[in-house]
Amino acid sequence: MHKDRAASNVDESRQVDYIKDEVATRLVDRLLDIKRKFGTIVEVGAGCGHIAKSIDSDIADTLIMCENSGKFSVKIKFSFNFWNIDKMFNPTSKFIENSLNRDSNVKYDVKVERRKMDEEIPDFEENSCEAIVSNLSLHWVNDLVGSLIKIRSALIPDGVFLASLFGGDTLFELRTSLQLAEQERLGGISPHISPMVDPSDMGGLLTRAGLSIPTVDVDKIIVNYPSMFHLMADLNAMGEGNAIMKRPRTIRRSTLYAAASIYKELYGNEDGSIQATFEIVYIIGWKPDPSQPKPLKRGSAEVSMKSVLE
Repeated sequence: MHKDRAASNVDESRQVDYIKDEVATRLVDRLLDIKRKFGTIVEVGAGCGHIAKSIDSDIADTLIMCENSGKFSVKIKFSFNFWNIDKMFNPTSKFIENSLNRDSNVKYDVKVERRKMDEEIPDFEENSCEAIVSNLSLHWVNDLVGSLIKIRSALIPDGVFLASLFGGDTLFELRTSLQLAEQERLGGISPHISPMVDPSDMGGLLTRAGLSIPTVDVDKIIVNYPSMFHLMADLNAMGEGNAIMKRPRTIRRSTLYAAASIYKELYGNEDGSIQATFEIVYIIGWKPDPSQPKPLKRGSAEVSMKSVLE
């Protein structure tokens, strides 16, 4: 629902594509390191087609974009709230176009197919996919290991899975500022940002899912915003709002203003803007195959590292 709601305002949605577009470009760069051309690449959690913008015919012939969001009718009204930036959603009928079809008229360098599919329960035939990718989508999944197991099952032997996820340090500035403000004003804290993955856990998760040769690397993207409220408005437009079910539904104005002041004091720039960190975790795993390189048995080395280093 977050994604569909964000995609309902097409112009605004496109203006906040910058994070997912940038990460998609970096993800495709990692695909280029794999020295093979794929007939078909399947994308899980495709959103509005961020990977489709970056991928070209040298990498694959076809990209199958799978996304869970669908069209639905919802009562919605776009109005400015008290800080005149963030869009609030209140009752007024509006039909929402899903994120998967937001840019359906755009021409890409590869053939694109669109399918509705839940990334929580990927519905693929076993041994049917050469490569599966996912760009900043799997942090919405409740059972990440379960989804990875289904993805591994869908891959052909020696097929590759490559994904990007938001890491635990994402938006730590916003999280800290809200917590300090709530602690000061209310004497306690509430979760206002959805949990993200710990990069140190990802190698183990890939192994638990049965994927071999796991590779994990971390990158950080720092974006400057005029204020905390501009950041929150962009997050809302991206469809990356808080998805915790038991979260508080409202935040007091005084708490928000206090958080904005704390944010600017702790993480402000000289020009008056504030910075926000997006930690990106990139993971690669392969479906096991006898042709893949394997570590030698302990004690089988014929050359001592000590002699090499001396």
